[in-house]
Amino acid sequence: MQLNREILKEAEDKGLVSHQQADALWNFLSDRSRDQPSFRFTHILYYFGGLIAIGAMTLFMNLGWEQFGGWGLFFIALAYAVAGLVLTHYFLNLTLPIPAGITATFVVALTPLAVYGLQSALGLWADGKVYRDYHVYIDWRWIYMELATLVTGTIMLWRYRLPFLVMPIAATLWYMSMDLTPFLIGNPHYDTDLYAFVSLWFGLVITLLGFWVDLRTRHDKDYAFWLYIFGVTAFWGGMSMMHSDSELNKFIYLCINLLMIAVGSVLSRRVFAVFGGLGAAGYLGHLAYDVFKDSMFFPLALTIIGLGMIYLGIVWQKHEAVVSRQLRALLPIQIRELIERRQ
Repeated sequence: MQLNREILKEAEDKGLVSHQQADALWNFLSDRSRDQPSFRFTHILYYFGGLIAIGAMTLFMNLGWEQFGGWGLFFIALAYAVAGLVLTHYFLNLTLPIPAGITATFVVALTPLAVYGLQSALGLWADGKVYRDYHVYIDWRWIYMELATLVTGTIMLWRYRLPFLVMPIAATLWYMSMDLTPFLIGNPHYDTDLYAFVSLWFGLVITLLGFWVDLRTRHDKDYAFWLYIFGVTAFWGGMSMMHSDSELNKFIYLCINLLMIAVGSVLSRRVFAVFGGLGAAGYLGHLAYDVFKDSMFFPLALTIIGLGMIYLGIVWQKHEAVVSRQLRALLPIQIRELIERRQ
């Protein structure tokens, strides 16, 4: 349920609350949500500016920076990190946790550059590898940069308790899963099926970790958001990349996507519903263009199924409160509290 000023005005007009109560409640809710990430213009500026700064030191680094040499890159990264820490404390003192989280994340994102600069200065990248390859190519030797980033990110998260710091940790774990695969199997050659398999299981583990974090922090800030984002993306991407000629496997794929939609609805996590919807649509496209491409009845069957789902939605809406209460009574109290808070 979305509460806005118009709803309070309608309640005021019906005599449910007074004008003073409506204003006081709206001011309270506005102050309470001021520091919660949302799709408002101020927050868009925060994140867009922060991602530009982070991208400048990561994805968009060009070869021109290599002219500074290893020690030059190392000390540049340190100088930027100090500036990021100063800004983090400055924003925290102003009670601006969202900009503080972005600048703290900027510090963590500088860790791979600092480690690369140090390694380059010590002659450990003599084969022509450059820093920008870190975000493009799989190589087990990136592992030192990734481990250092995980350590830095963990320390920063423990110190500042800012949810956006989970983002570089989740991204680095995904990088690490890809880079360790050729090292562990002893095969440096790229294998699409293998990486899809690794991505699927990595995504499942990170998603379950996100659920565990969600339970542990259900009364606190939303630390699980980025774990869900990276976990579900990796899981769904790996699953969708797997090749199969079996219609049974494709139907199982549909069922998993429908389950993701249901989980997203229960946990109020849109990322599950978005990817689940994409997967379900992809399966229906497979049926339309491959299995039943010459059938006159397939569109009719889909229409009937669609109208049936609408009818089920109407029935569910009538009995939602009673059924939801009965179903939630069967769940452990931790999960009940999590669902109630997220909704």
